[in-house]
Amino acid sequence: MRVSTANSSLISSSLVKRKWNPLPIPHGTIPEPKGQDLDFVNVAYSHLMHSDWGKLEGLSSGLTPFRFKHVLLKIKKDYVLSYEFYKWAQLTQPTLHTLETHSMIVHILTRHRKFKSAESILKNILSSASIDLPSKLFEVILYSYRLCDSSPNVFDSLFKIHAHMRKVRNATNTFYQMKDYGFLPTVESCNVFLSSLLSLSRADIVLAFYKKMQRCRILPNIYTLNMVISAYCKFGNLEKALGIFEDMGSMGVLPTVVSYNTLIAGYCSKGLLTSALRLKASMEKSGFQPNNVTFNTLVDGFCKQGKLNEANKLLSEMKGKDVRPDTVTYNTLINGYSQLGNSDLCEELYEEMLRNGVKVDILTYNAVILGLCKEGKNKKAALMVKKLDKQNFVPNSSTYSALINQDFDGAIQVLWEMLGRCMTPDSAVLCELFNGLCHSGKEDLALKLREEVEAKFHD
Repeated sequence: MRVSTANSSLISSSLVKRKWNPLPIPHGTIPEPKGQDLDFVNVAYSHLMHSDWGKLEGLSSGLTPFRFKHVLLKIKKDYVLSYEFYKWAQLTQPTLHTLETHSMIVHILTRHRKFKSAESILKNILSSASIDLPSKLFEVILYSYRLCDSSPNVFDSLFKIHAHMRKVRNATNTFYQMKDYGFLPTVESCNVFLSSLLSLSRADIVLAFYKKMQRCRILPNIYTLNMVISAYCKFGNLEKALGIFEDMGSMGVLPTVVSYNTLIAGYCSKGLLTSALRLKASMEKSGFQPNNVTFNTLVDGFCKQGKLNEANKLLSEMKGKDVRPDTVTYNTLINGYSQLGNSDLCEELYEEMLRNGVKVDILTYNAVILGLCKEGKNKKAALMVKKLDKQNFVPNSSTYSALINQDFDGAIQVLWEMLGRCMTPDSAVLCELFNGLCHSGKEDLALKLREEVEAKFHD
């Protein structure tokens, strides 16, 4: 994995280099209502105070953004009434709301810590395709901040919703805009951003943003540090990952099972299985019980190195410690034995799954079929394909590639029948099967397949 690209370098460098120089929060104002506007505002306010929505309905045709804003300012201390009025206006006049009116209700809701409702409004606003909308929205929120007697929560929610929406540049820009005016996001919102970055495989920005958090003295919690460890592991920098793990205590943070599992996964990905086992032992010594993730990670690590005996010992250890092996555990082992051509153990583990009520999936069947095909057990492979069919699993590229690579027609015929029942002529799976047969030198079978499918759909 490359540490940076042109795009990530731009974002990462900006995270590091910009300096905090808080600016005064501007005093946004709106003109006072006069004449008919003032009369409307006072009457609407009276109806709202008396919960007389029927009479308010009679005023709906005269409602304008200007009048709406003034009514909302008069009732802003009652967030429930404010939100009801906002939604009522949205229903009666769908085109009434502007960025200013949306922003005002967001101020009121976040001031009263009603984040779910506020962030839902923000998400709807930001779903627009307008490129310059995020910067405009920040500006409108900023200029109405004092007017609505708001709180820093509003900027935190804005940053968090950008993070939830995986808009990396918007979240980054909002972070700096907030900081310019003396606001910082909460660690919880920072964690949302870090999580989104990891899901986008942007470990480089995770590490850059974490450094910025440190400079801004945003104290990390265990979720922050676990994600930073994960980011370092993705780069293969286990020394740094271990350093974060070991420094947790000095930061006042205690590790969790996730902390250990993340680091164990890092060691396994580098093939350092002895170190991974050592960390598991340390985990148990510290009073943490290894879970399915711990064992599955280790089992996968040993299987990838062809050390199936060690992997099987871990399966036995799981059972002895009342950690129930799951589908991932069995699939990993079955696939490992399949790669070695040990179909007997593949079938044994498959049967064990059924006995123990562990859910089998298409990956289970594919691994068993591959193991059988490697040993030339054609009839058993065909039987397994039939079982797959009875379970209503749809074969994929791994299923038919295992069958195509073995020169026998029995299992392919079963698969063929399945495809004829559930596929359309332009099915991607059917096309791949056709291409696979051609590449394997089975042009006659490929042509026969095409003819039968076309005949089926032209009847």
